[in-house]
Amino acid sequence: MTSNDWKEVQLKDVILFNPRESIKKGTMAKKISMDKLAPYQKKITGFEYAEFKSGTKFKNGDTLLARITPCLENGKTAQVDILDDNEIGFGSTEFIVMREISGISDNDFIYYLAISDDFRNIAIKSMTGTSGRQRVQMDVLEQTKLLIPPLREQKAIANILSTLDEKIETNNKINKKLEEMAQALFKHWFVDFEFPNENGEPYKSSGGEMVESELGMIPKGWEICQLDDLVDIIDNRGKTPPLSQNKTNYPIIDVKALTGTDRIVNYDNCSKFVDKNTYETWFRSGHPKTGDILLSTVGSIGELKLFFGDKGCIAQNVVALRTKNISYLYLFQYMRHIKKQLISYNIGSVQPSIKITHVKKHKILVPKKDIEDSFTEIIKNISFLIFNNSIENQRLVSIRDNLLPKLMSGEIRVPLDNETLVEQS
Repeated sequence: MTSNDWKEVQLKDVILFNPRESIKKGTMAKKISMDKLAPYQKKITGFEYAEFKSGTKFKNGDTLLARITPCLENGKTAQVDILDDNEIGFGSTEFIVMREISGISDNDFIYYLAISDDFRNIAIKSMTGTSGRQRVQMDVLEQTKLLIPPLREQKAIANILSTLDEKIETNNKINKKLEEMAQALFKHWFVDFEFPNENGEPYKSSGGEMVESELGMIPKGWEICQLDDLVDIIDNRGKTPPLSQNKTNYPIIDVKALTGTDRIVNYDNCSKFVDKNTYETWFRSGHPKTGDILLSTVGSIGELKLFFGDKGCIAQNVVALRTKNISYLYLFQYMRHIKKQLISYNIGSVQPSIKITHVKKHKILVPKKDIEDSFTEIIKNISFLIFNNSIENQRLVSIRDNLLPKLMSGEIRVPLDNETLVEQS
C-alpha cells in the first residue's frame, strides 16, 4: 500500500527512452558492447574505442537495458559511468537507453526500476520475434503504467540501494587488488626466483645457486613433478544429473561460475540445480571440498577457481583437483600462471576441449618445503580476505534484492528528513 503522493503514470511520462544524441559517422568514440554488462551488476566492466557507424547513443547516468533474449533474462542491465563530462558513447541497437526527465525522475531510481521484477516481467512479456532472437518492444514499455513516487522519494530510494551497490563494488575492487598482489608475489618468488633466502635477501640476485632442469634454470633443491603425482581428480563428467525445476541449496558449478579474475566461485552465474537426493546419490566421484581447485575442460577452457565451504557440486565440463603433498594455494597460483599452457592442450575442433589425461602429465615446479610454506601463509591470508569479502557481498546482494521490490512498490517507505523507515500495512 502506498501513499497518495505516488502516481500511476505511463513510463514515457517519467523516462526518456532512446533519447536523441548526435555523433557524426566516422567519429571515434567509446563503445560498450553487450559483453561489458555483467549479470545484475550496476557497473559496466569496460569499453573500447571504435568508429561510430550506427547504434544507440548514451551519456553518463543513462541506464542500458539489454532488449534481446537471453541477455535480458540473464540480468544484463547497467548504468553508464565510463564517459567524460558531456561525452557521448554508443553501443548496440540491442540496448534500450533510459534517461531521467529533469524535475520528474532520477537516473539512479530508473536503474533500480529497470532491474525490478515488475518492470522486467513487463519487458520479457513484450518480447516478439523468432525463438532465440526475441526482442523487447520499446513502445510497450513506454505505454506501461506503473506507480511512481515523487522525485524526492525516488532519490531516497535510490540512495539506499546505491549505498549497498557501492559497498559491493568496493569489495570487488579490494578483491581485484588482492588478486593482483597474489599473482605479483607468485611471479617474484617462483618466476623471478627472488624469494627471500636465509638472510632475507632476494635469492637469485643475491647469488643463490641455480641448476638445470627440464623447465630451465631453477633453484638448487627444487623438484619437477607431474601434476598427476600431486593431485587426485574428482571427475563426474560423462552424464548430466537429473536437474531440479526449482532453485535449491545444491547448485551445479559449471564453466560460467568459474569465469572472472576472482578466485572464488561466482554462484550468481549458477543456473542449474539438483535436489538433495540427487546430490547425495548421483555423483560417483563425490563433491568438491574446501581447498579443491576447480578446472573447466570444455567451452571456456582453463578457467580456475578455489572451492571454499561446502556449497555446490560438479558434473559436466568441470573437474576438481585435490592436492596431496603440495599446498593447494601454491598449486592454484601456479596453474593460474600457466593458464595459456593449459589452454594449448585444446583438442576441440568445434568447441574448445581439453583432456584431463593431457593436463595430468603437465610438469609442475615444486619448491622447497620452507619456501612453499612461507608463500602459503601469505596467500592464505589474502585468500581468506577475498573469501570474506565475497561472503559479505552475497549478504549485501540478498539484502538489496529483498529491499528492492518493497521499496519500488512502496511497501516500505524510506525516511525523508526526520521520518523513520516505515513498512506500510
